[in-house]
Amino acid sequence: MELIRLFLSASWQSITLAVLTGLLGGASSAGMIALINISLRETNRVNPFVALGFIALCLILLISTAASQVYIARLAERIIFDLRLHLTRQILACPLRQLEEIGIPRLLAALTQDIEIIANASIPIAALCANIALLLGCLLYLSWLSLPLFGLTMVLVPLAILSNQYLIYRGRHFLKFAREEQDRLFQHFRTVTEGIKELKLHQQRRQAFLVEDLQATAVQSKHYRITAANSFAIGGSWGLVALFVLIGVFLFVVPLLFVIPSAVLSGYALTLIFMVTPLRGLLNTLPELLRANIALEKINTLGLSLNTPSTEVEESPVAVQNPGWRSLRITGVTHAYKGEREDHHFTLGPLSLTLSPGELIFIVGGNGSGKSTLVKLLTGLYAPETGTIEFDGQSITDANQEWYRQQFSVVFSDFYLFDRLLGLDNLKSGDRVAQEYLEKLHLDGKVKIDRGVFSSTALSQGQRKRLALLTAYLEDRSIYVFDEWASDQDPAFKKIFYTQLLPELRNQGNAVVVVSHDERYFDLADRIVKLDYGKIEYDKSMH
Repeated sequence: MELIRLFLSASWQSITLAVLTGLLGGASSAGMIALINISLRETNRVNPFVALGFIALCLILLISTAASQVYIARLAERIIFDLRLHLTRQILACPLRQLEEIGIPRLLAALTQDIEIIANASIPIAALCANIALLLGCLLYLSWLSLPLFGLTMVLVPLAILSNQYLIYRGRHFLKFAREEQDRLFQHFRTVTEGIKELKLHQQRRQAFLVEDLQATAVQSKHYRITAANSFAIGGSWGLVALFVLIGVFLFVVPLLFVIPSAVLSGYALTLIFMVTPLRGLLNTLPELLRANIALEKINTLGLSLNTPSTEVEESPVAVQNPGWRSLRITGVTHAYKGEREDHHFTLGPLSLTLSPGELIFIVGGNGSGKSTLVKLLTGLYAPETGTIEFDGQSITDANQEWYRQQFSVVFSDFYLFDRLLGLDNLKSGDRVAQEYLEKLHLDGKVKIDRGVFSSTALSQGQRKRLALLTAYLEDRSIYVFDEWASDQDPAFKKIFYTQLLPELRNQGNAVVVVSHDERYFDLADRIVKLDYGKIEYDKSMH
């Protein structure tokens, strides 16, 4: 079972200790049942050895149960910690195109709900082992009491198990449906948080979203979960009733057909009654294990298997940049993806482009022409399907892709702003240089930097982009890329960006690539590359 493999890979030592202590607890409980039955049959005297054995088994049960719970509690927290870190590493190592196809809601559901369910499934393992050991011990004791009755038990019990399995399978089926609805719920929750302004300003849209989207999905999820819970409840109840039916057969049917000593029948009845508790625990544990297995399957369907190692996460520090670089050449590169219509594929390329140090290049073109996709190809976030990318004559492959990406500082149109200068701890001048950039970007009255932490990121979109630009400055890479950076700036600072900041970066020997629609500043570029529907319409020099 995939789930068991995952637990063993997390900590086989803790699992082994929890299983052994659970088995020991179950065996001691079964032994206590045997001693109780012996004492009930010898009512005329007290056997001191039986009494001492009973006390010893009580102590063993106490120690083994406590130990198993301690091991499992530690294991559960460790699994949550390890799984979240490992899945995050898998996400960071996953190709960007695959992550975009998966979508943020499904990733969040995997990182939160699925990981929690898998970790929680480790908690009942010790009790599960104890219950299984107890049931096996009871069955062994029943075989010692009477082999014929035990044989009849082995005929009737599988029939009950088979009928119970249909209900368990049905419950698992609906749990999978409920898990699918959970992805949709996470999408709706994202709509609430990111679209709150639009929802507040339009009452009809807000009501339609609540009733037609969120409520409809929540109702469907509730229906599936209730149906699954009903199946598990009926299955669990049937399992317990089947045990009492077995007791009834032994008490009311078997004596009519065979001569069985009353002591044996009473021992059988007592043991079967005692088996009710571990059987109930076993039946109650199955839904949790099934939920965990479904959660694990869901994670694996994302292509982020928890049992496979990461592929792109670097094992050792990489060289950040190549300051003496001479050229970046893209030759015959193509990349295809779905267009606005599901039945239509958009192909960027084949494209050929060359970048050199000290060059300012504008990428222009209409919406949907492929500018942002070109940026992702250029920076190594997308792998080209055909063609080559060469940096100083060195072909970029999976082996050196991570190194290649470190040559770029990028501010994307859909950028993310960190609340501190992550990964820039090695700055020799520290906050002083950052503060100078704040003044240059006209943010010194809004934001302070203390030990690399921004005092606030609650700014306008244009000001947040300036903070992202500050981070790019401090990264000090060979090639700068700005995707629609100026679109959220006021006219005054937009002019500063084009006439002062970009020329300064170029004059420092950096290659600067700017995706822009601001035609009034096109004359400042060294070259303009225009894209039209995935193809380069022209690549012309401006000087």
